[in-house]
Amino acid sequence: MTGFSLPSAAVKPLTSVRHQDIWRDFIVHCRFGHCSVRRESASMDLMSQKQNRERQALIVIDVQEGFNDTAFWGNFSNPECEDKIETLLTVWRAHDWPIIVVRHDSESPESTLHPSQDGNRLMSFIADAAPSLFVTKQVNSAFYGDPALHEWLQAHDIEGLVICGIQTNMCVETTARMAGNLGYDVVVPLDATRTFDLTTTVPGLGTISRSADELMATTALNLQAGGFARIATTEEITASLQ
Repeated sequence: MTGFSLPSAAVKPLTSVRHQDIWRDFIVHCRFGHCSVRRESASMDLMSQKQNRERQALIVIDVQEGFNDTAFWGNFSNPECEDKIETLLTVWRAHDWPIIVVRHDSESPESTLHPSQDGNRLMSFIADAAPSLFVTKQVNSAFYGDPALHEWLQAHDIEGLVICGIQTNMCVETTARMAGNLGYDVVVPLDATRTFDLTTTVPGLGTISRSADELMATTALNLQAGGFARIATTEEITASLQ
């Protein structure tokens, strides 16, 4: 088990219209032949910011007891993952913003995430989250679960997603990629995810092994350089929402 530290060069500051200074440029208004100069109303901008935040959902993916079975999954990265997720949940609950919890129901009876296994259960702090939507799935993407995630987001006019959970390079990355392709504004707090060492044999390449830390960094590179999502820290996200 190792700690994960995101290289500073890999972090792109959060920048979006909703986080810019609420005061805009001076606007000239002409009425009845007389021109007056004023700033746009700060209260209107604050209202717009509030509405934008309410349209940003937190998606928590596969935070299940089975991922604590290191005998099955092996060495993992970022032991602070669950604490960071709990921090995000606290912020979202305090503001009554939408929270979506996703659970993986593996089709493999041997998996710790199979519905017949105790490991299928959500970790206790997630089970108590009282989400706006609860999705179950059997594949990597939360968009191929039940109920249909994309339809629910559209029906609730949600445009932005903050995606966290387990595993970084599997279900989190897959869901973030698909969300980006669907047009959502996606942010992934990398320190609110974790994953496991991985080894496999690839024809023509032989046996390939990557540590959990390396896989997290690769996911950050894939998502941000590929234009699917922005990578941030939990602290950056919570600070931007103040």
